[in-house]
Amino acid sequence: MRVYRQLDDFNANRPVVTIGTFDGVHTGHKKVISRLRELSTETGGDSVLFTFYPHPRQVLTPEEHNLRLINTLDEKIGLIQETGIDHLIIYPFSREFAALTYADFVEQILVGQMKTSCLVVGYDHKFGQGRKGNFEYLHQCASKFNFRIEKLDVLLVDEVNVSSTRIREALEEGNIALANKYLGYPYALHGRVVEGKKLGRTIGFPTANIEASDVNKLIPGYGVYAVKVQVAGKQYNGMLNIGTRPTFNNNADLRSIEVNIFDFNEDIYAQEINLQFIEKIRNEQKFPGKEELVRQLHSDKNLARQKLGLL
Repeated sequence: MRVYRQLDDFNANRPVVTIGTFDGVHTGHKKVISRLRELSTETGGDSVLFTFYPHPRQVLTPEEHNLRLINTLDEKIGLIQETGIDHLIIYPFSREFAALTYADFVEQILVGQMKTSCLVVGYDHKFGQGRKGNFEYLHQCASKFNFRIEKLDVLLVDEVNVSSTRIREALEEGNIALANKYLGYPYALHGRVVEGKKLGRTIGFPTANIEASDVNKLIPGYGVYAVKVQVAGKQYNGMLNIGTRPTFNNNADLRSIEVNIFDFNEDIYAQEINLQFIEKIRNEQKFPGKEELVRQLHSDKNLARQKLGLL
């Protein structure tokens, strides 16, 4: 897969294109991408995915400060590469770009620079200034500029349409099982092990404190989770707690992330770490004393081992 950060050097054969933010690269996105690849095979063209960076909402409504993303840019690139796409365009999103009318976008970029032969869009496709460009208008552009267009219906899972918004909501609620079902893969979080208070080791449950690699990365809701842990090229099992630590915290929404790695006793301070969320065990809670906490942690560990298929 060739990756472009601008269109100056873009070169593809009869491009079959789709456009979108693709946050999550979830099962709904993959339906569009699968059809994109089918059409590129049928027409002898190259499959092209056109996305943006930064996320449009971060540019257009920066005062909100509350957009949390399912994927970092690196994660999104990796997930798109796995789909077998030929070309990925990561177009720099700016206020100037957002001010383009859909007609200008189609004529100047899709047709003028990219030479699009076919465009595949999702059921809710809207684009251009004020998001006024819809499928009906795009159909007129396709006739005018002589390219093919195809719109795909929404993907339903349990009669609910899959969307990045629904996945973000599920993650915020700690509903990992639902989020993973919609994503089609375990939700992942990459970060670095940072200095902590080291209280866990005093009660027999040492934890690694994690700082996410991207401050805009969505941290799931408060609670305890069964997780897969990859560190130093090896994979382990563990349980993870998400809470609040307002001091010395660079994670989104000041959430602390602490993971207890099973059958592991190595110093991994400052190392890179990757977490895969498998299922939530319980909500965060406060305990009256140390004994009650330790008892609960042993129960959590047993339940986590069950969720991870170790028992």
